[in-house]
Amino acid sequence: MPNVSLWSNVQIAVQSAISASQSVSGVTKANPGVATYVGSDNFANSDWVLMAAQGMYQIDGRIFRVAGADTVANTFQLEGENTTAYDTYTSGGVQEITFGTTLSIVTDVQVSGGDFDQIDVTTIHDNVRKQIPGAASPIVFSGSCVWDVADAGFAALKAASDAKAQLGIRITFANAQKVVFTGYIGFTGLPTGQAQDKVVTPFQITMFGRPTTYAT
Repeated sequence: MPNVSLWSNVQIAVQSAISASQSVSGVTKANPGVATYVGSDNFANSDWVLMAAQGMYQIDGRIFRVAGADTVANTFQLEGENTTAYDTYTSGGVQEITFGTTLSIVTDVQVSGGDFDQIDVTTIHDNVRKQIPGAASPIVFSGSCVWDVADAGFAALKAASDAKAQLGIRITFANAQKVVFTGYIGFTGLPTGQAQDKVVTPFQITMFGRPTTYAT
């Protein structure tokens, strides 16, 4: 039987702090990929880090959990990420993310986007049009929150939206499975709803890069 996740007892953690960027001199093509960083601020196992990368675009704008940290060699593994077939890393940086704010007022969630533009490659020799996938559209994570202006998560979403700033999000299900991502927040914080029902407010997170998932 699969390890079924339920929308019950779900924890949503919101980025409360992010460190200054440290240069990353290289990321290996391996399983898992290993990053070498330059700087005096070391990383520890289970830290959450945001990667910025040129060349190896597959890891750009994504959050990873640190494993195999070596503070002597200044290296760490991107836990669970097989970078063997990725493009060659050329430059970039890393920032540690602290998930210190809890968002505990979400009532519903939806995910859209991620579908590919279709590029027509039909030739004069074909009698049926042919298409190949191009770039994928951004993934959008959206839903509603209880309208509670005193909630710390509410305030964090509003501040990120007002600043047009990226914000890291970590969703942990009761069976310990996780999804982490970063994105731009759309959140007015204004009340909406129907007569005799709870007051809610909508949110939207347009992901920057792809999400990362963990089984535990």
